[in-house]
Amino acid sequence: MTKKSKKTTDSVTVNRRAHFDYTLGDELTVGMSLSGPEVRLIRDHHVQLKGSFVTIRNGELWLNNLTLGADTARNIRLLATKKQIASLEREKVAGSTIVPVKLLGGSRYIKLVIALGKGKKKYDKRETIKKRDYERGKY
Repeated sequence: MTKKSKKTTDSVTVNRRAHFDYTLGDELTVGMSLSGPEVRLIRDHHVQLKGSFVTIRNGELWLNNLTLGADTARNIRLLATKKQIASLEREKVAGSTIVPVKLLGGSRYIKLVIALGKGKKKYDKRETIKKRDYERGKY
């Protein structure tokens, strides 16, 4: 008798720059409206989140500047409930930014993890570097 193994959601790509440039808050996992070739490129790890950002247009979430394949920036619609979009819009008006953090693609569906972030100042970034170096044992 075979046992069904539950697939884990493997991270396809992580936006490491987001953790450095923003103080991240609440995270939300949303779906993506993709075509067949886009899915293939993501599954083959030909994707970069660097430089991409999330906007709200006409009550919909959009992922802008997603790099797929050979330097093609695309705008992709994100799938979230109206209630989630409304709460994100309230936070955005209050001064937060919606940042894509990582792309999950280990299961049947491809999902995007987005987070609310506050931009860091230059001195905050220097403090982060100093703390990271101290934890590594450089000093």
